[in-house]
Amino acid sequence: MTDLSIQPQLATAEVQLRDEERTRCEIWTRVMGYHRPVTSFNTGKQGEFAERTFFNEPGRG
Repeated sequence: MTDLSIQPQLATAEVQLRDEERTRCEIWTRVMGYHRPVTSFNTGKQGEFAERTFFNEPGRG
């Protein structure tokens, strides 16, 4: 196991990328047992995906 508390601090300099250096991040999600890219969804399903909210269920015990 790696102890992250002893790793040296990363440089605080902010990385600046030009637009031509950027790449699109593809988001995948699980639907009906299959993993699919969100970009392959139709407009309505993309809207449903955007409205999803996340929660943390309280632990038992």
